[in-house]
Amino acid sequence: MYNLYFMHCDPNLKEVVVEGNTIWKNPSGYLPGRMAPLMKFYGFMSLAFVILGLFWFSQYARFWKEVFPLQNCITLVITLGMFEMAFWYFDYAEFNETGIRPTGITVWAVTFGTIKRSVARLVILMVSMGYGVVRPTLGGLTSKVLLVGMTFFVASEVLELVENVGAVSDLSGKAKLFLVLPVALLDAFIIIWIFKSLSATLSKLQARRMMIKLDIYRKFTNALVVAVIVSVGWICYELYFKSKDVYNEQWQNAWVIPAFWQVLSFSLLCVICALWAPSQNSMRYAYSDDASDEFDRDDGTLTLIKPSAIPSKDVRSSPEPKPVQTSNGASNGDLEEDKTE
Repeated sequence: MYNLYFMHCDPNLKEVVVEGNTIWKNPSGYLPGRMAPLMKFYGFMSLAFVILGLFWFSQYARFWKEVFPLQNCITLVITLGMFEMAFWYFDYAEFNETGIRPTGITVWAVTFGTIKRSVARLVILMVSMGYGVVRPTLGGLTSKVLLVGMTFFVASEVLELVENVGAVSDLSGKAKLFLVLPVALLDAFIIIWIFKSLSATLSKLQARRMMIKLDIYRKFTNALVVAVIVSVGWICYELYFKSKDVYNEQWQNAWVIPAFWQVLSFSLLCVICALWAPSQNSMRYAYSDDASDEFDRDDGTLTLIKPSAIPSKDVRSSPEPKPVQTSNGASNGDLEEDKTE
């Protein structure tokens, strides 16, 4: 938002009305100064998603027979992220080139970003519930999970469209709070649900002595805890930054605020990809009906030996092997004497 003021002291100009257009351009293009660094940032993020996608899709193609449903959900999140970063980059590049923000590309960037965030939250929630690892389906929770995801998508889509399409100062503070509050409450609800489900899943894994899966889930829990702590700290910094910069005097650093959330979500996605990357051993992390799966050990090897059937009669220990006849020609009598002794 730019403001242009004409100052005059001539009372004869009191009724004069000036109409026209103003064109503003920075040395690097038409992008406003606080938005210009974001074009390069989204270019780097697009490259980062391409690298992550190459790693993930190569593993997916190599071990496609070992892929389980959770890994398909992660594939969807990576694909949505690649589209989101590409659309944001082209949105800022077009804005910088022409001076007019392309509404169509902006809407697509916002929509892909909102879908990615909604699906990512649902994937983390399903992982926390043990979907595909401890339980084959979510059962009766499926409708509730989908309802929360759809509600979050609608609330986030409206907020992002209002913030990115049109002039940035069209809404008052109260109107923005009305749009931000539902998203914040849904985020808090999903986070609480995630950690509550994680606690139940960890207890179930420990009770069943599934040590390999338990180790993966502990690493996942640690990553989530770090992400939540960092998020809370950054929210406090963001509130402090905005309270001290009422007149946008720190516009050079304002781009860091939205960029941080993209980096944090990408980092968490990388952790999830590292923990559940497709491999020849992928199925050891998947749900299995085999009771022997409850006896996993974290010794690096997975030995699944089915116990043999126990006969109904008393089973006596097998007799000790007879001594091998030596070259000096021990007689049968000697053997019997040995046994008697």
